[in-house]
Amino acid sequence: MAHKAGFVSIIGKPNVGKSTLMNVLVGERLSIITPKAQTTRHRILGIVNEEEYQIVFSDTPGIIKPKYSLQESMMSFVNGSLTDADVLLFVTDINETHDEDDVLDKILNRDIPTIVLINKIDKASQDQVDEKIAYWQEKLNPVSIYAISALHKHNVDGLLDRILEMLPEHPPYYDKEDLTDRSERFFVSEIVREKIFLNYQKEIPYSTEVIVKSFKHEELKNGKGEMVRISAEIVVERDSQKNILIGTGGSMLKKVGTEARIEIEKFLDSKVFLELFVKVIPDWRSKKNYLKSFGYDN
Repeated sequence: MAHKAGFVSIIGKPNVGKSTLMNVLVGERLSIITPKAQTTRHRILGIVNEEEYQIVFSDTPGIIKPKYSLQESMMSFVNGSLTDADVLLFVTDINETHDEDDVLDKILNRDIPTIVLINKIDKASQDQVDEKIAYWQEKLNPVSIYAISALHKHNVDGLLDRILEMLPEHPPYYDKEDLTDRSERFFVSEIVREKIFLNYQKEIPYSTEVIVKSFKHEELKNGKGEMVRISAEIVVERDSQKNILIGTGGSMLKKVGTEARIEIEKFLDSKVFLELFVKVIPDWRSKKNYLKSFGYDN
């Protein structure tokens, strides 16, 4: 049987459940999932490998009108994911009130087969679901519409088969052992960033970036396995943010560090020693040189 391979881009507004969906489809936890909007900043690939196919999913930042340079970079990742997509998964929230023009502007004029996924239906009535299906059928005329709950893995089973029908015959784009195009260091920084999103309010999470400064494998002294020693820097924009991040007597930073270390140990399947430092770089989200050094250069 011929081998199929292709790129599937998951797009939509912030907080509609794109990252949850990708993690369900890939079967690995690759993207940050928090209740807050705009947590995904990069384009993250999740790769599903079987003998006869390879599906490369892209989780992308939620589509917004950019207000500063960081958001411009985030939107360029979205545009990049649209240029090489064989299939689009457009994720929309059942409770969305038809104000997705930013998203539609990006996809309406592209000749890419599109599947609409109406997410978060677990608390919706059948009438609501039927109304949304009719709306999107008329608006986009997609190849398929699925009403799903990514969080509860409801109605996503047939989705992979439908995607496979639409993918071209092609050799694999990535090694069959690869789950993603990102490094372990990248996911470590994302795990720390997720814990910041979950532990702090208001603008703090959006003003932070996490940079892994060192990542070393060391043999344990008793000869029983190894430990990964990680040092990471949390960048903020103001001294007041630094003080909030650290907390009284370092309590908050310690809490974030402990939660992140437990998660990183699971992810790396190894003992971890994690050191966190906080550094102030005024207005880094609007400075192109810092954004480039932090990996926001598409």
